[in-house]
Amino acid sequence: MLLHDKLKPYRLILASQSPRRRQLLSDAGLEFTLAPRFECEESFPEDMPAAEVAEYLSSLKSEAYPEPLGEKDILLTADTVVIACGRILGKPANREEAIAMIEMLSGRGHEVVTGVTLRLAERTKHFSVVSKVRFRTLTQEEIEYYVDTYKPFDKAGSYGIQEWIGYVGIEGIEGSFYNVMGLPVQRLYCELSELI
Repeated sequence: MLLHDKLKPYRLILASQSPRRRQLLSDAGLEFTLAPRFECEESFPEDMPAAEVAEYLSSLKSEAYPEPLGEKDILLTADTVVIACGRILGKPANREEAIAMIEMLSGRGHEVVTGVTLRLAERTKHFSVVSKVRFRTLTQEEIEYYVDTYKPFDKAGSYGIQEWIGYVGIEGIEGSFYNVMGLPVQRLYCELSELI
């Protein structure tokens, strides 16, 4: 049985304000309910290994969800981080920070990790997926054009792979493209299939 048929008795709740995650779920044919916005303190221990942060933050978001889950509810939370030179690059605070982040990514490889939490009333499943991305060396003019035109202030690492900079700047990717967009759809599809 196809997953979208298996999911019919369930209510998949997406607790994310990301338009890209909404688009990816819809494009995969998975019906979902969008959770109302709620507060979550997105912080992590300073000594936590960078590769574990995304999954930890997705768990925090899941625990912060304010509504009790019904018997047929599946809560989906996710968090994406960019890791470059051993540092976690979150969402930039302003233009200068966005430019500095892309300068750091220019001409080298980095990792994008998305952590996902699937929570039912009685059990929880966590997983994370890593993709490796490499940018060619970008000119200062290209970096500033991208930041000023696309204003990537809601994106980890200050870029969206599906935008102009992805088309002209990315030399290669190892792993899931959609993971870099913010949701590892193929792995999510398999995990949901096993969960229900």
